[in-house]
Amino acid sequence: MEKPETLEEFYKRKFSWLPENIRNDIGHFNMFRLEPYAQGKVSSIPYRRRDFYKIMLVKGKSSVYYADKVVGVEKQALSFSNPLIPYKWEHQDNLFGRYCIFNQYFMSQFGNIMQYEVFQPAGNHVFELADEQVFEVETIFQKMEKDFDSDYKYKYDSIRNHIFELIHYGLKLQPNALTDKQPSNASQRISAMFMELLERQFPVEDNHPRIALRSASEFADHLNVHVNHLNRAVKSTTGKTTTQAIANRLVQEAKVLLKHSHWNVSDIAYALGFTEVTHFNNFFKKHMDISPLKFRES
Repeated sequence: MEKPETLEEFYKRKFSWLPENIRNDIGHFNMFRLEPYAQGKVSSIPYRRRDFYKIMLVKGKSSVYYADKVVGVEKQALSFSNPLIPYKWEHQDNLFGRYCIFNQYFMSQFGNIMQYEVFQPAGNHVFELADEQVFEVETIFQKMEKDFDSDYKYKYDSIRNHIFELIHYGLKLQPNALTDKQPSNASQRISAMFMELLERQFPVEDNHPRIALRSASEFADHLNVHVNHLNRAVKSTTGKTTTQAIANRLVQEAKVLLKHSHWNVSDIAYALGFTEVTHFNNFFKKHMDISPLKFRES
């Protein structure tokens, strides 16, 4: 899998210039307007991961490729992109809108935003909006832009609040099958630590060639809890067993690698922690009802 696009590469590709003091290891934030699509201009971006976050309000018919899914936008949408998920947009109509980008260091002192479903691989990332919802989202972006252009001493703290406004707006649009469940704080904490440890193993790429943890017991050992305690916590907060959560994440990464990398099936099996390619083939077919090779060719 190709390495994630860095902030520096993004600016060079998109604008052919770099802002001052851009570094990937310090907090960075910026805002942009989406220009209307013009005949002769590139109407899509490369399919790949980025090492930064993006929240975008887009108006215009589009197709969004997120990991192994294709999401159609008929009129207007709010989208959330993060470093774990490769994506690209293909614009089929006049395009308007605005977006902000920021890296993990910009939000590092304000909690782990990856805990929110709009940034998690299994969550929804693109939300079609009604006209009144577009107005509400655009208002948040306008407040953010006003702060960004100001000389206010604490403007970046205010901008972070607006980012959380957008995140929570998306969360309210996110289907939630677990609203009737009220897990304890201890269960939520253990489950969140498990999900963070699971996601930390991805993306699989050349400089991160193999995952280390594959079983519920291995995760429990790293979290210093009994495996039964971990299973209860994950089940109460996600509705899935620990083994199911691990398997679902492996399947998702396998689909991305099969469709968007040049690695052979044996390399993918090794990267995902399988000791034998036949074990990977059986695992993939069990969950997808199709072999890895046939999935790649489909």
